[in-house]
Amino acid sequence: MARYCVNRNPQADSYHEVHNLTAGCNHLPAPENRRALGDHSSCHSAVAKARTMYTLVDGCWYCSRSCHTR
Repeated sequence: MARYCVNRNPQADSYHEVHNLTAGCNHLPAPENRRALGDHSSCHSAVAKARTMYTLVDGCWYCSRSCHTR
């Protein structure tokens, strides 16, 4: 299981990025801009949870690549 968060601030294209905190991503949002998503077996369930909070959600290219769709 890995711990995930979503960036509270959208990117320039209006998407909120989901990050894997366990993977040691170098592109994490600042701690105050992270919204916890909990532990998940894959980024797919983390993205699904983030979509209950935000309409436009995508996985980080660096730490959640299999969920990065744009």
